[in-house]
Amino acid sequence: MALKKGYKQLLAEANERIETIPTADAIKLHGDADTVFVDIRDPRELERDGMVEGAFHAPRGMLEFWADPESPYHKEVFASGKRLVLYCASAWRSALSADTLTQMGVPRVAHIEGGFTAWKKDGGPVGEKPKKG
Repeated sequence: MALKKGYKQLLAEANERIETIPTADAIKLHGDADTVFVDIRDPRELERDGMVEGAFHAPRGMLEFWADPESPYHKEVFASGKRLVLYCASAWRSALSADTLTQMGVPRVAHIEGGFTAWKKDGGPVGEKPKKG
C-alpha cells in the first residue's frame, strides 16, 4: 500500500512550521512562570520513565479536544496564554502535536528537540507523577 504522505514527510513539514527548542534552552525555561511543559506521552510511559518535573499531562489522543474551548473536554491550561512546550519520547509526536495546535490557533506553542530522552540525558529535572488536569 502506498501512502500519499508517510510519517517522515509529515514530520518534515511539521518541523518547517513549528518552533523547536534545543534541549539546553528548554531546561533553562524550566520553572519559568510563563511556561508550561506539556507531556503528550502515553500514561504507561510516564509510569515507566517519569516526566518533566511539574509538567502537565495531556495524552496525545485528547490534545485537540482539551485545546478547543468549545469542547466539553477543554482544559484551561491551553487557553492560559502561557508558552506551551510540548514533548514526547523522541520529538516525533510532539512535532506533529505542536503543528496541530498551531494550526488550531493556539498561540506560543513549541516542542523540545530530542524529546524527553534528550531532556533526561542532558540533566533536566524529572518528576514521578503527572499533574492532574
